[in-house]
Amino acid sequence: MIHLPFCVAKRTNKGYRVGQVRNRSQLENHKTGQPIKPDTRTGRFMDASDKPFKGVRKEK
Repeated sequence: MIHLPFCVAKRTNKGYRVGQVRNRSQLENHKTGQPIKPDTRTGRFMDASDKPFKGVRKEK
């Protein structure tokens, strides 16, 4: 596992995070309607989820 301290939002253990995850964004897959998370360096898609990602900014 790679430790990247600059891109982690702090957890509160109350179901939300304080701050944003830096260098990350999410956008909607128009075919499935799921939020997907691209890597900002390579542009490849890293992950998809049924719910929006916590603390990650949304692209339009």
